[in-house]
Amino acid sequence: MKKALIIIDYIYDFVADDGKLTCGKPGQALEQKIVELVKEFQQNGDFVVVASDNHDESDAYNKERNMFPLHCYEEKGRALYGAVDAVIDTTKNYVKIDKNRYSAFCGTPLDLKLKERDVDEVHLVGVCTDICVLHTAVDAYNLGYKIVVHKDGVASFDAAGHAYALNHFKNVIAATVV
Repeated sequence: MKKALIIIDYIYDFVADDGKLTCGKPGQALEQKIVELVKEFQQNGDFVVVASDNHDESDAYNKERNMFPLHCYEEKGRALYGAVDAVIDTTKNYVKIDKNRYSAFCGTPLDLKLKERDVDEVHLVGVCTDICVLHTAVDAYNLGYKIVVHKDGVASFDAAGHAYALNHFKNVIAATVV
């Protein structure tokens, strides 16, 4: 069984105190866990994916424009948060995926990249549990992947949404929550 760690939106605009759409302290608290997982996955030869929101501020067709403040359109806002960037070895078993929808699979080559590497188990971390992590998990389920969500590797600005998503992972899409 080949595994991939998918780091979802663990970027400045969603995590830093002054990020444009930050979940703040709950997101910041994930940093060490994500660093540990990156080291573990890369040491074991497993695949690491960074899936980051990437918006064009002039895109009038982006549905999020009317729902959320403009975010992830500047290089700074799309940069990985904290020490995560420093520990990723981008020379092997790594890919960065830009996305402009909630799911890391929607409109991206993620499924193809995973299938090329015979990945059948995805481990999810990042923010927000009840938005981009949830939608990525549902798409992974629909594509037939085994899903593992690291409870201490996901966070949201909405405690009720976070709890809902953790329950949904376990009880609706048969994900393993560790």
